[in-house]
Amino acid sequence: MVVDDMSTSRGILTQCLDELGVSNYMVENNGQSAFQKLVANPVHLVLSDYNMPGMDGLGLLKALREHRVTQRVGFILVTGKPTPEIVEVGRRLAMNNIIRKPFTVATMKQAIEQVVGRL
Repeated sequence: MVVDDMSTSRGILTQCLDELGVSNYMVENNGQSAFQKLVANPVHLVLSDYNMPGMDGLGLLKALREHRVTQRVGFILVTGKPTPEIVEVGRRLAMNNIIRKPFTVATMKQAIEQVVGRL
């Protein structure tokens, strides 16, 4: 699942999935609607922006872990400012990776492959 409030970022993230041959994915523009869909439709990987209105990326990850939607979901957080606090909270919640914006398609594809390879 791709979760980002900016259509340009969603487009780049879906391009990465397309180039990796992933054809069955969901796209949401906010954390709350993503969480609702993930409760009903667990996935293997979530690519989420950090800074979104309402529920941010870490809030989404925390909600997934607390509700045990799936403990084996891979989670990559994308942010322009990966602060030490974001990194620490992400680690405690078993986040797989943080990718700093702006990122290249090659960097994101590599991160996705690494996470999926561990699941």
